[in-house]
Amino acid sequence: MTQFTLSTLDLPTLHRHAIGFDQLFDQLNRTFANSRSDNSTYPPYNIVRLDETHYVVEVAVAGFKQDELDVELKEGVLAVHGEQSRPESEAEYLHRGISARNFTRTFTLSPDMEVRAATVTNGILSIALELVIPAEKLPKKIAISFQK
Repeated sequence: MTQFTLSTLDLPTLHRHAIGFDQLFDQLNRTFANSRSDNSTYPPYNIVRLDETHYVVEVAVAGFKQDELDVELKEGVLAVHGEQSRPESEAEYLHRGISARNFTRTFTLSPDMEVRAATVTNGILSIALELVIPAEKLPKKIAISFQK
């Protein structure tokens, strides 16, 4: 039996042998691509679980203006984009400790996760998420009938 590790896992080869799992392989490709990214630490972020169904993604966006941030949900991927516009006459910085680079940070969401709101407070972009489980996926009690 062949053993796979993350370094030897060949997704395109596996994809040829699995029919109907296109979405799963696309999601795995996105996840592996994000983990190999050079910008995997910028901007810093937190994922907070408030209770069983409510979550908040917090992204540090200090220095970004309202028109320089964009939050998009497409095909189960939440993407946060930041693109700072450069002023024509930039001041001379003696020390620049606040990063001023553009970024895209993505998060793969569960199919049952919904984005409720996005707000910025004190340089932190907070994206409120809620896990909404459809009635057909909720556990059901099955009645037991006894025969005499």
